[in-house]
Amino acid sequence: MTFGVDAKGIYPIAATPFNADMSVDYDSVDRLTEFYQDAGATGMTILGILGEAQKLEPEESLTIARRVIARSRVPVVVGISNPSFAAMRRLAHEVTDAGAAGVMLAPASHLRSDEQIAAYFHHCVEAIGPDVPWALQDFPLTLSVILSVPMISRIMKEHPSCVMLKAEDWPGLEKISAIRKLQAAGDLRKFSILTANGGLFLDFEPERGSDGAMTGYAFPDMLVELDRLHREGERDAAHDLFDAHLPLIRFEQQQGIGLAVRKYVLMRRGAITSDVQRSPRSSLTPTGRSEVDYLLERLPRKDPRARR
Repeated sequence: MTFGVDAKGIYPIAATPFNADMSVDYDSVDRLTEFYQDAGATGMTILGILGEAQKLEPEESLTIARRVIARSRVPVVVGISNPSFAAMRRLAHEVTDAGAAGVMLAPASHLRSDEQIAAYFHHCVEAIGPDVPWALQDFPLTLSVILSVPMISRIMKEHPSCVMLKAEDWPGLEKISAIRKLQAAGDLRKFSILTANGGLFLDFEPERGSDGAMTGYAFPDMLVELDRLHREGERDAAHDLFDAHLPLIRFEQQQGIGLAVRKYVLMRRGAITSDVQRSPRSSLTPTGRSEVDYLLERLPRKDPRARR
């Protein structure tokens, strides 16, 4: 399966399930893979920041990737960011050989100048090869690297194998508009833009030119419907659906405990067995869990899918 500059729709960022003893819960990996596909996902993205990729052993990462790819009926994008270019090269080649549609690369957090950023991605593409399609992750809130519109344009011009921008700058609406304006003027080639930020700005991002979302909100089925409503021009219906989920989206997106919330909701929905995280980890207090439970109890009043 492949993905490219025309990629659209919903590519959920997958969590990585663990057992109580911190080993990878492969049965839940299988169930989560089906959960995303049954929700109508266009593709899947694994081994990202949400997937706790930095906490995995190299062989665990490869085993998870192979397992998901083998079960997937949709394109799978694999996060391969790593301080070691050799490790990056190995994982990229192993997962593409296994059938991954492409990979995702984020800038290393120590980069500051545009020249450092440009050189870094040159080395990344040199390591994985110019024929491997990849998504550029723009996530300054966590990675502390600023990718300006001119810098993104430069990366896209220098590396035709970059087929997608995962846009999660904040604020990012004007950034999307600026990129699409350059493309409309013929000053920048075409590429897909999928947005993230936990879905916090999905009420307006499609109107600014996004092609869909690559995010980990625990209701991917809602994201699929929201995307459909936007594409069909049902603006009010899209905003009504978004508004119904916004309290939980906001709760999930809290710095520090966001992953704990998301894994708890996935567990409540039956997608994974346990909400365990590997260290360093955050956890929900009993009060925090009760607040999430309350939001989940209220949500079916406006969206029946939350009963499942």
